[in-house]
Amino acid sequence: MSDFALLFRSSAEGQRAAMGTPESAQQSLEVWLKWIAELESSGRLKDRGQPLAMEGRVVTNAAVTDGPFTEVKDILLGFIIITARDLDAAAGIAGGCPIAIGGGSVEVRPIGTLDI
Repeated sequence: MSDFALLFRSSAEGQRAAMGTPESAQQSLEVWLKWIAELESSGRLKDRGQPLAMEGRVVTNAAVTDGPFTEVKDILLGFIIITARDLDAAAGIAGGCPIAIGGGSVEVRPIGTLDI
């Protein structure tokens, strides 16, 4: 078994649609919590990760610009760490993610190691 990061992305419009009203935000939260609970009960969830704030900075070559998403249309909203047999199995798990079903995307990345 290997560890994989699932990085959750959506457009600003998609994020607003999911969280636009208290009712839609509650419904979205319930769907996410159910999915996370299923991963946990199956032993596939290694780390619940964290949601990311909507503000931030991008730093390149000593230049600092506003926002973590100034040049992209998709926003990185958060991540979790899962355990799966291989990359294909991890992608299969990501396919059940509420954000993927709702029009966003999940980037699946193997967790590497530093050989120091």
